[in-house]
Amino acid sequence: MSPKLDKDEKEILSSFEADEWESIASEKIKSKYEKMASDTFKKDRRINIRISSKDLNSLQTLALREGLPYQTLISSVLHKYVSGTLK
Repeated sequence: MSPKLDKDEKEILSSFEADEWESIASEKIKSKYEKMASDTFKKDRRINIRISSKDLNSLQTLALREGLPYQTLISSVLHKYVSGTLK
């Protein structure tokens, strides 16, 4: 079931689908955000940790539900925690 769109939303969607939108981001802004994204996903260090079997099983189950490798999920949670975005 798709959400009902009001007149303005339909107009915006139609305009977008007609490829009438153009990015106003400069190359400097684009490269800034590309670097930030690259740095976020760069895995250049390895760590070893000990956790309980129960916690590991829970993490693996959650990762499976999300369609991610469990180590990627753990890395994502740690990144969100240290960057202050974990809620």
